Amino acid sequence: MKRISYIALLLTLNIFTAHAQNAFKRQAADVLRAQVLKEADWAMKQQPVTVTAESSPKSAGGKHDFFSEADYFWPDSKNPDGPYINRDGMSNPDNFVAHRHAMIRFSQIIGALASAYQLTGDEKYVKQAVVHLKSWFVDKETLINPNLAYAQAIKGLFTGRSWGIIDSIHLMEVAQGIMVMEKAKSLDKNTLAVVKKWFADYILWLNTNKNGIAEKNAKNNHGTCWAMQVAAFAKLVNDQPMLDSLRTSYKQVFLPNQMETDGSFPLELKRTKPYGYSIFNLDAMTMLCQILSTPKDNLWTYETTDGKSIKKGLEYLYPYIEHKDKWTLKPDVMYWNNWPVAQPFLIFGANQFNQQNWFNTWKKLDLKPTNEEVIRNLPIRHPLIWL
Repeated sequence: MKRISYIALLLTLNIFTAHAQNAFKRQAADVLRAQVLKEADWAMKQQPVTVTAESSPKSAGGKHDFFSEADYFWPDSKNPDGPYINRDGMSNPDNFVAHRHAMIRFSQIIGALASAYQLTGDEKYVKQAVVHLKSWFVDKETLINPNLAYAQAIKGLFTGRSWGIIDSIHLMEVAQGIMVMEKAKSLDKNTLAVVKKWFADYILWLNTNKNGIAEKNAKNNHGTCWAMQVAAFAKLVNDQPMLDSLRTSYKQVFLPNQMETDGSFPLELKRTKPYGYSIFNLDAMTMLCQILSTPKDNLWTYETTDGKSIKKGLEYLYPYIEHKDKWTLKPDVMYWNNWPVAQPFLIFGANQFNQQNWFNTWKKLDLKPTNEEVIRNLPIRHPLIWL
């Protein structure tokens, strides 16, 4: 009799949770509908722009290889022709970032089209998405190679670095958008197969290349973002062993090693932009829970033996999002005034833990930021396709 009552209680709790989450999804759709349809209208008019559209003489790769330069490296005034030097937190506006911009634009297009398709069911959005997917992943003249070997290079020092792999977090909403649209009639099976093969090849590179392995083992937000994007790609291609491995890493590596018992991230707090990096890493950690959680292995509710959990992280940072003036550390050296925006951890945390105040804070913040640095660190800009 007690067992029946316990099962009944669990069912009741599950029904309540599902109802609450549906309510937040409806609220989010109401908030975002006009913006989504406007952005999708823009996306319908855009022609594909891939990495082959622009190139840099500094790149050691070919025309199909993604290339970018490390943000915080500058010419040495004492040795103008020598290797660049580091100025942590200070972005060099003269560095080559055209490929990153193209990838972000691609993400914006697919995210907008997938969101509009989810809201309306109109196949015209899928047809336009296919044009861009083919250009990036299928067409031999314009496709991107499945590696980031030449990302965040440093003049005179490195032709590419492990840190550069973070640039492809902007393919996450491409992968998620494909999942939203993959059963549509307008997304043909051949294109879908080739696109999924590209992502499978990229997952393999990320797990076998020395730069990929180094990024995987990074102890700060770079490691979290490696896992976050691999999770999104693995879900698209149904790579269950990889998804299982990432769940284990979240519980045994990322959460226990990066979070303090108060919910903060000490390594991010030591940076010259502690506020922005804390936000960034919490977004990434939240997305790991959003992507990887299953009914049998719910990362949202997982807690280490010393009490660390994603909820603890949300509860630590939320007061500083709601009232930024309460931040106790020094302001970030750059972009202090540009954070926060409508952070993913607010809406997904609200949805999971039934926190209306977190949702209310999310919707009153900037839902469509335009600052390049903010966008670079905000890969999730279309939350409807993730809910």
